[in-house]
Amino acid sequence: MYKKLAKLKFFPNNFKILEEGDHVICAISSKKIGLDKLNYWSVEDQEAYFSYKEAFIKRDFKEKNSNKI
Repeated sequence: MYKKLAKLKFFPNNFKILEEGDHVICAISSKKIGLDKLNYWSVEDQEAYFSYKEAFIKRDFKEKNSNKI
């Protein structure tokens, strides 16, 4: 069971732990993600995603809304 939320800084191929913890929260689904299972994130948005599905949802949302500006 996850106990403490971590704070991370995301880079293109890795991340740095800013505040110790054992998990982060998916920006789309709000699911807890263990740091050992974290594979998907956005450097630009500094957000973690539970899986490729949530990452695609975010990408599609951004693409659809970028045309409205």
